[in-house]
Amino acid sequence: MSKPLIAIVGRPNVGKSTLFNKLTGQRLSIVEDTPGVTRDRIYAPSEWCGKEFMLVDTGGIEPKADDVMLSKMRMQAQIAIDAADVIIFVVDLKSGVTANDADIAHMLQKCGKPVVLCVNKCDSLGDVPPDFYEFYNLGLGDPYPVSSVHGHGTGDLLDACIEKIDWENRTEYPEEYTKVAVIGKPNVGKSSLINYLAGEERVIVSDIAGTTRDATDTVIENRYGKYIFIDTAGIRRKAKVEDAIERYSVLRSYMAVDRCDVAVILIDAVEGFSEQDSKIAGYAHEQGKACIVCVNKWDAVEKDDRTMKEYTDKLKVDFSFMSYVPFLFISAKTGQRVDKMFPLINEVAANSRLRIPTGRLNDLLSYATARVQPPSDKGKRLKIYYMTQASTQPPTFVCFCNSAELFHFSYQRYLENQIRETYDLTGTPIRLLIRERGE
Repeated sequence: MSKPLIAIVGRPNVGKSTLFNKLTGQRLSIVEDTPGVTRDRIYAPSEWCGKEFMLVDTGGIEPKADDVMLSKMRMQAQIAIDAADVIIFVVDLKSGVTANDADIAHMLQKCGKPVVLCVNKCDSLGDVPPDFYEFYNLGLGDPYPVSSVHGHGTGDLLDACIEKIDWENRTEYPEEYTKVAVIGKPNVGKSSLINYLAGEERVIVSDIAGTTRDATDTVIENRYGKYIFIDTAGIRRKAKVEDAIERYSVLRSYMAVDRCDVAVILIDAVEGFSEQDSKIAGYAHEQGKACIVCVNKWDAVEKDDRTMKEYTDKLKVDFSFMSYVPFLFISAKTGQRVDKMFPLINEVAANSRLRIPTGRLNDLLSYATARVQPPSDKGKRLKIYYMTQASTQPPTFVCFCNSAELFHFSYQRYLENQIRETYDLTGTPIRLLIRERGE
């Protein structure tokens, strides 16, 4: 199930970023008493009362400003509003209702999304000051007094947001379906690939409207299995469009990754690897998702007998942070090698669910520590007592030892490589957790 999206909007310098940092529990947004510090959207996962969601911080909205930077910030905020399930509209108690607040409130009323009005900088405890009640004039229902600096009132604010999300109608599928997110930059052929897969197999069951705007879930059943393909459609890079559209695609891709079992990272063979590809792939890696890199538009590349090997060698350098990922060269236009995707999806999905018995893991650990002695420092040597697998998707292993400090990351990497040499974990990241005995 995808996480719902809550967007924090408002005019500049009302404390949106401070509130964002407080709700996420991390200092992600820059907080400065200067309008316009947050120019792009910043997003992070958060949780309240067992409900998980994504929070988006936006730059301040100046509805009638002509300044180029402010107009870009306004466009970024509009993108977040369009994508959001719920909007937190932040206003400033100390400055009261301004003309800009009224304009933004009018804009939010027209968007048709649920809005929670947050009156920030209510820093004193007890009854709210008389000035608080003028915010009812915005016509957005009951305002919530909040101090984003101290955290007062944030619980009530989140309760109101959670209440406005339609949790019942969020799409969920049976476990036998493998959920595959096709992610990548705009215009790399994500929709073309899914359209080809659906048309080629001629076994499409249904097109189900996704839980996020502009996304569709395509259900495909064939001789290889049952799949839900999550396409982040509707995001196209048009000539001379600002890079806001590109950033919007990253947010869409992040939310698709949260839902999937396998992430198919699509790269344009003609354009090659880019920083945006690394951002999207890095997020899939951090979330522990099984991954495949598909190089699309391979038919458009002039090649000889060495081209694929040279391209693969370059990709291995680009994806050095994901050394486990397999590469597949395809063309969604001609169908070249597209049929090889399904066996590869099945393989990496199975690898991410692999469970290794504790006895075999400890045999492997004994062999690995005999082959390369654990590190020591000032006469004290690392002792690894035993290793066990804690979970799957991704495979997560816990090592119990005498000192976590002595367990150098290079030795962790060595053990990871030993596990990969012994067991086929192609396409899936693995996690190694270090615990001192007694923890």
